[in-house]
Amino acid sequence: MDIASPRLDRLPLDQRGLTIADFLLPIRVGERMGTRLRHIALITLGTVVVIASSRISIPLTPVPITGQTFGVLLVSGALGFRRGLLSIGLYILIGAIGLPVFAEGKSGTSIILGATGGYIVGFLVAGSLVGRLAELGWDRRIIGALGAMAIGNVVIYLTGVPWLVTVTHHDLAWGIANGLTPFLLGDAIKLILAAAAFPVAWWGVGRRAAWSSRYDRRSRRATSGQ
Repeated sequence: MDIASPRLDRLPLDQRGLTIADFLLPIRVGERMGTRLRHIALITLGTVVVIASSRISIPLTPVPITGQTFGVLLVSGALGFRRGLLSIGLYILIGAIGLPVFAEGKSGTSIILGATGGYIVGFLVAGSLVGRLAELGWDRRIIGALGAMAIGNVVIYLTGVPWLVTVTHHDLAWGIANGLTPFLLGDAIKLILAAAAFPVAWWGVGRRAAWSSRYDRRSRRATSGQ
């Protein structure tokens, strides 16, 4: 007897791999830029969004409360697997070479190897996963978007908390109390906001496509009537 498993892929073949970022730029602008330049622009923009989200910070020891999780999940879902991976990777690289882009304006490899480094590594893993789920269509409905964001959030903590307790030489209970529990409410709010943004954006894309189709039909009728 076969056991049915849930389908990860929620899109028809011709739509797989497309994310909301592919519709962010107007068609004419995208065509003028070329595919490669457009990808570079979107990856760079994603990195800027993550850097900006890191500026939202509430000091807390040993792990500050920041907007990074929101930025990472939003960017990854918007860009997809490869572009999301490159965007988050670029963010980490910029911070590693010394620019103050990490939480609380910190930088350097010492931060990545320190107590909070696991969360930064988790951004990369979670971003890749959320980006892939977006390519499979999870972000087009609120339930799927919430599921993708929740999975990404869990992945961040699965790397962040064990890393934290290893570096600080505390036990797991301490790590959960200091590296997970204080952030649950805020992360729930950020998760809902990020998840809600995608169906709304896709609705806007659909409305724009419908308007464009109606405009083209009217133009053809006007031309044929001349």
